[in-house]
Amino acid sequence: MTDNPKIEKLRALKARTRLGGGPERIESQHKKGKLTARERIDLLLDKGSFRETDAFVVHRTTDFDLDKQKIPGDSVVTGWGTIDGRLVYVYSQDFTVFGGSLSEVHAEKIVKIQDMALKNGAPIIGLNDSGGARIQEGVVSLGGYGDIFLRNTLSSGVIPQISTILGPCAGGAVYSPALTDFVFMARGTSYMFVTGPEVVKTVTREEVSHEDLGGASVHAEKSGVCHVAADNEEDTFFLIRKLMGYLPQNNMEDPPFIPTNDDPLRMSEALDTVIPDDPGKPYDVKDVILQIVDDGQFFEIHESYAQNIVVGFARLGGHSIGIVANQPAVLAGVLDIAASEKAGRFVRFCDAFNIPVLSLVDVPGFMPGTDQEHNGIIRAGAKLLYAYCEATVPKLTVIIRKAYGGAYIVMSSKHLRGDINLAWPSAEIAVMGPDGAVNIIMRKEMEQATDPQKRKNELVAEYREKFANPYVAAQRGYLDDIIEPRETRPRLINALEMLGNKRDPNPAKKHGNIPI
Repeated sequence: MTDNPKIEKLRALKARTRLGGGPERIESQHKKGKLTARERIDLLLDKGSFRETDAFVVHRTTDFDLDKQKIPGDSVVTGWGTIDGRLVYVYSQDFTVFGGSLSEVHAEKIVKIQDMALKNGAPIIGLNDSGGARIQEGVVSLGGYGDIFLRNTLSSGVIPQISTILGPCAGGAVYSPALTDFVFMARGTSYMFVTGPEVVKTVTREEVSHEDLGGASVHAEKSGVCHVAADNEEDTFFLIRKLMGYLPQNNMEDPPFIPTNDDPLRMSEALDTVIPDDPGKPYDVKDVILQIVDDGQFFEIHESYAQNIVVGFARLGGHSIGIVANQPAVLAGVLDIAASEKAGRFVRFCDAFNIPVLSLVDVPGFMPGTDQEHNGIIRAGAKLLYAYCEATVPKLTVIIRKAYGGAYIVMSSKHLRGDINLAWPSAEIAVMGPDGAVNIIMRKEMEQATDPQKRKNELVAEYREKFANPYVAAQRGYLDDIIEPRETRPRLINALEMLGNKRDPNPAKKHGNIPI
């Protein structure tokens, strides 16, 4: 207590701001299985590190009797703090105040934090839980969204931007998360869509629930809008903190180096037998990843989306890396539209933030079919190609098994400025698989044979022996070395350290024209 009335008044006002929409609305939020805006910040940031800004801001609207409902801080909590001692900026929408709706001052608070994050070169994390634009403010609230979108775009590739969906996110509000680098969602309590179930029913007569239209599972598995879906809010914040450990503060820094007790010279004998003898038999590429990286720790991105390709973060010898790996266990690891776009965007993020890219290749080609062609597999494949070509970070490639046709080129080949390109003895590098090649170039010989199937089998074996191996590519210098699988980890760590001062400038330009 103090005898100074002015200090007492300040303390009372600050206590009022911490109540948000009041005890009843806080209780209602908890009953929905959701935390309050400030509870979320407390879980996300290092204990006691949060410093709030604009806690006394109130809206300026007088229409619809809103001048009688002014709550300090309005419907968003903004400020900065630390994650593992590193500065981050944060805004957390408060659903207990006007349903977290975005007002003019709500937008101004977010914009101020966005500007501070950009000027000071630190990540920004948005915790979204909002009913959308505040209808009573009309076009002013819509303008606020535009101001936020502009800063999302200007900050892209300069500072990491993370969005977390922890409640409703609808209409124009969805485009700020969509412009950021990673979107996290909490299952069961979050959803996002451009038009809600009511509008969908009116326009298309289609009946659908909020969850089925835009829940975490839908966006994590079908649309790809969600990069990481967690079971609850607490898990969401844990995963965000984990992700931040792999990222630099901004595009002028290198990602943090974390020393490891995992021997950089460690051999992995299990890798010698991970590839099945049958070239058509699948295996899980994640088993390969876990054998190679530090302490078997891999932070996967888009785990449930386009599972025929695997992307995520790990460390090699303490260095943060991004991994792109074809997944033979799903669709034989073929590249389709979704996989190409998923991997292309991930490569571009890594390149923007100085994170080396490791590509583990086992790809039979691009997905055939009218559905893929008519929906733009050419354009999607070109996005991945563009991303690898444009990237100037250290690029390491290991061809594990198949690398056929255009997919061989696209997957960070030496021709796309791959820095170190290695292959296992099991690698098959060719224009196409032996079966398809023989069908085309030896068709007449097979037709004239006494036993066409027997002759085909012989020709396939001959083709595989002559062409479907890594040695032809190595003779051309397209591979830097062919290595035993067990030595993959030490060879990659050595390559990363050798490339520590790599410089590979691109031609000066305003920006390229990626095939969006």
